[in-house]
Amino acid sequence: MKRPKGRGRVWNRGDKGFDQAVLGTSFNGRDPGHRPHQMVEANDIDDIAKALANARQNNWPVSIVSGGHSWAQNHLRDGGLLLSMARINSIEIAPDSRTAKVGPGCWGYDLARAVKKHKLFFPIAHAADVALGGFLLQGGFGWGSRELGLATQSVIGLDLMLADGRVVHANGEEYSDLYWAARGSGPGFFAVVLRYHQQLHPHPGHTAIKMQIFKREHLDDLFRWADEIGPHVPRTVEFQMVTSPKAGGIFGPGIQVIAPVLAKSRKEAKEAVRFMDESPLRRLATFTTPLIPMSTSFMSWGASATHFPQGVHWCADNIWTDAPIEDLLPGLNHIMDTFPPAPSHSLWLNWHPPKDRPDMAFSLEAKRYLAVYGEWKIAEDDAKYEGWATGCMEKMQHLGVGIQLADENLGRRPARFMKDENLAKLDALRAEYDSTGLFRPWAG
Repeated sequence: MKRPKGRGRVWNRGDKGFDQAVLGTSFNGRDPGHRPHQMVEANDIDDIAKALANARQNNWPVSIVSGGHSWAQNHLRDGGLLLSMARINSIEIAPDSRTAKVGPGCWGYDLARAVKKHKLFFPIAHAADVALGGFLLQGGFGWGSRELGLATQSVIGLDLMLADGRVVHANGEEYSDLYWAARGSGPGFFAVVLRYHQQLHPHPGHTAIKMQIFKREHLDDLFRWADEIGPHVPRTVEFQMVTSPKAGGIFGPGIQVIAPVLAKSRKEAKEAVRFMDESPLRRLATFTTPLIPMSTSFMSWGASATHFPQGVHWCADNIWTDAPIEDLLPGLNHIMDTFPPAPSHSLWLNWHPPKDRPDMAFSLEAKRYLAVYGEWKIAEDDAKYEGWATGCMEKMQHLGVGIQLADENLGRRPARFMKDENLAKLDALRAEYDSTGLFRPWAG
């Protein structure tokens, strides 16, 4: 994404530059053809209040965008109001209490750099330009989340503007029902987040990454090994397998075994990734890197550059799964053999969640996470590739327990994304706090 420049303005359908401004809110280069009646680029709370009042007066449904990294372009809908929070991006840090107050338009990269000056840490997203608004609402799968918990678990309060224009603070004691809803409802949340109050963590003493690259022929053996070793990998390691039609270093179909590690010391980090050096498959790797010291900010920019280029056309989808690895291998091979052009890829994340999470809307996960990302450069290929990700996941959905909202494609493939009882509670809260349906729910 590009950082917003200058003061925001109000755009009405028909204004010169309107289409460019609306599409500029999306990381995905595809044009879904949807346009709001109006887009408001909010500069402050007064702009937000005026925008919502105008939407209520005109009976317009409201969509909200912070950073625009939604693969499904959830915020681009027909009619209504599009409220951009990209300029609501302030950062206030209180080092003594290890807390921060951050606007939803703030990029994770900017927050990481700001808190690092105080030797503090927050589990930001894996791509540098992901804003905190949507990232934290859907759960927040960031660097260090296997050990520290989902990023939304480090949210200790929110300043919100409700559908009726009231501004409230929600936390574990005040408006606790809204606090519950905000942590996991994703783009279905029914209020405007004005500011996040966050608990920060001590910065890890040593952050680093280790990788192995394998050719396509080793896929089955690699995933069997990853499935076997997965439960024993230290929680300081974000063990993942990335398959690609052009894997790094071999420039052809292959599998990248990646192990970012956040540890107290280099000695502890080396011990945490020792399972890769002791792997019986290491001799088959085209190459293995040493443990390379690297900041999570640099990892985020590296991921953006190699796997998430801007301005291209994307499709994505995902499943959570506990299924036996032998049942998953046919689908994993199908993904490998049908990729759109590089840097299209799939991500297998060794998750193995803890037994207990705080009570919050987020409530669905499994031992493994599988996501697919299709990429292409020209609009003429939309029809050829736009259904690829959904098609791959449809073939495997009987092996999953649901999806996560970070990489959802609900407009094309409706799927379960939280426990049924949590969704029922969320619907009841929506009826209470947004009885007129001002805020749009999830696409699809």
